[in-house]
Formats: sequence, structure tokens, C-alpha cells
Amino acid sequence: MAAYAKLTYQRLSPQKARLVADIVRGKNAEEALNILRFTNKKAAPLIEKVLKSAIANAEHNFGMDVNKLYVSKIMIDKGPVLKRMNPRAMGRADVIRKPLAHITVEVDERKDV
Repeated sequence: MAAYAKLTYQRLSPQKARLVADIVRGKNAEEALNILRFTNKKAAPLIEKVLKSAIANAEHNFGMDVNKLYVSKIMIDKGPVLKRMNPRAMGRADVIRKPLAHITVEVDERKDV
């Protein structure tokens, strides 16, 4: 049984967040936290926060051993896009796109083989 946590409607580009998510996918939970702590990207502290929440959910709700947890699934989904208008020359307007992202982190226990 996997435990997960979600962060929705975050003002962050999904494309940029996926770069950070790809680094920690499949890693041990403690190792993933260390990687995120020292990654210099805007998405890193947000993903770290969601990962900590997923670890806490696994421990509290399912009684999983924290030392055996790993990041089984991490998804960065595209949310709605805020569109803002910016005035330009000769009465024209440019559209400024401000994308939103949904972050989902799932952790599971490693099975001893």
C-alpha cells in the first residue's frame, strides 16, 4: 500500500518542476530529501515539502518503516494557466502566461528480496 501527498495549484512551470522530479524519482526517501535540500531550483523546496508530507502519511496512516521508504512515483501535472494582458505599442496587447502545476509524490516500502 503506497502513501501519497499532493500539492495543487502551485505557481510554478510544470516543465521546470519535472527537471527536479526526474532527479529524485526511484530514490530512497532519505536520499531524495538530501538531494532536494541542496538543489538550487524553485521547485526543490516545494517537492521536498510534499515528500516530507508523504513520508509522514506513510508512517502515521499505514505504519510503514521510514527507513525502507522510497519514491515510487512522482508526477508533475499541468494545472490551469493564468492569462494576463500586457500593453504594447500602437494599442496592441501581449498575453503573459502564468502556468500552475500539481505535484503528487507517492512513497512505498521496499520489499526485501
